[in-house]
Amino acid sequence: MARLRMGEGILRRKPIEHIEETEIAEGPKLERSLGLWQLTAIGVGGIIGAGIFTLAGAVANGTAGPAVLVSFLIAGVASAAAALSYAEFAGLIPKAGSAYTYGYAVLGELVGWFIGWDLLLEYTAIVAVVAIGISGYFNFLVNQLGADLPSWMLGAPGTGEGHRVDLFAAVLCLFIAYLLNLGIKNAARFEMVVVVLKVLVVLLVIGVGVFHINTANYNPFFPYGVGGAFTGAATVFFAVFGYDAMSTAAEESKDAQRHMPKAIIYSLAISMVLYVAACLVLTGMQKYTEIDPESGFSTAFESVGLDALASVIAVGAIIGILTVMFTFLLGVTRVWFSMSRDGLLPRWFAKTHPTRHVPTRVTWIAGFASAAIAGFLPIGEAAELTNIGILLAFVVVCIAVIVLRYRQPELPRTFRTPWMPFVPALGVLFSVWLITFLQWQTWARFAVWLALGLVIYFTYSYRKSKLAGR
Repeated sequence: MARLRMGEGILRRKPIEHIEETEIAEGPKLERSLGLWQLTAIGVGGIIGAGIFTLAGAVANGTAGPAVLVSFLIAGVASAAAALSYAEFAGLIPKAGSAYTYGYAVLGELVGWFIGWDLLLEYTAIVAVVAIGISGYFNFLVNQLGADLPSWMLGAPGTGEGHRVDLFAAVLCLFIAYLLNLGIKNAARFEMVVVVLKVLVVLLVIGVGVFHINTANYNPFFPYGVGGAFTGAATVFFAVFGYDAMSTAAEESKDAQRHMPKAIIYSLAISMVLYVAACLVLTGMQKYTEIDPESGFSTAFESVGLDALASVIAVGAIIGILTVMFTFLLGVTRVWFSMSRDGLLPRWFAKTHPTRHVPTRVTWIAGFASAAIAGFLPIGEAAELTNIGILLAFVVVCIAVIVLRYRQPELPRTFRTPWMPFVPALGVLFSVWLITFLQWQTWARFAVWLALGLVIYFTYSYRKSKLAGR
């Protein structure tokens, strides 16, 4: 009987029909102040950044060659299948937490915990990875200005002679935490301005770069074979899913049921168009073997004699990639807030500021955690903490949308995933397939984090959950 009760406990689900009134009646509140285009800007801010300014050059140089374009298209198709599933849930369950909340409501508490715990690490690591990526452009810009910084502050231990800490990356993480603590309305205004500037820089890159394309640079298009393009897709995938972190802000949207599905689709569509055009320009301007993996576009424009524009791009990259950090730090804090409000983590973390209505405690904790990773881990080791959890979250969301469609078809959905169940099934297959490209070290780190999470769940969360007393 005890075993049966345990089984029922870990499968208990948040009742979708009553989520809204339950969380209005009890628990901390977030302020609803975001409109459609602010949400779209947060999504675009999370998707466009490291993918164009860092990953495109790195994958083109050593993995896919000019076929990096194909890598982004493959990743985009896989991401779109999941995005349509997220859009249905975002209109149906307009609450903080995204994949965590969706999994909890449909597949049960243990699945929800599994995804939420996983995203805490993944989102934090992504913030750190992006911060480290910005450092490459920062160092390029400093060198362009003829200045030299002390070697101790230029990178994590082991990344270069005399390196002790990536100070610039660590400070950036803390700066984003500070912005988020100003309140979602003020932070979103900053995000909107920076996203507009970033898109303008990308359009400048495309508009000027297209006149310096040498089509001979596209030959061979698949220098590493078709397999290189597929491997590249697994690498760049984390650059095309910023909408999932954006969806954690559903509870801060003025009209989440109508706006969130649109914002998810708009942000992915806008980003993919810019990604494809930017990849064509980058690999057309410079031979893939000569592209700088760290500051690809700046060095590409420098190679054709446009040094001044190269510096503008470096500044644009630094400013623009900040928005990726903003979106994912927002994501980790809202998942953490939601888990704490549900009782799965100490409710002390769910405390919100009395006037700014943001979870200040978890924001600063996540900010310092990402700063530590960015400052003291090489980018390769930090990047290995990402991807697997996001892909598994996609699997859970795509399965959950199928299950819920057939379990409760009568629920009012403001957006319906088309071609059910083919589209979400495609999202599951793509995500599982991309997972197979990840290294065993990634699986090992993930297993350790998951084991720690299970210990916390069965010793604390299972008993303290709000649903435990119902």
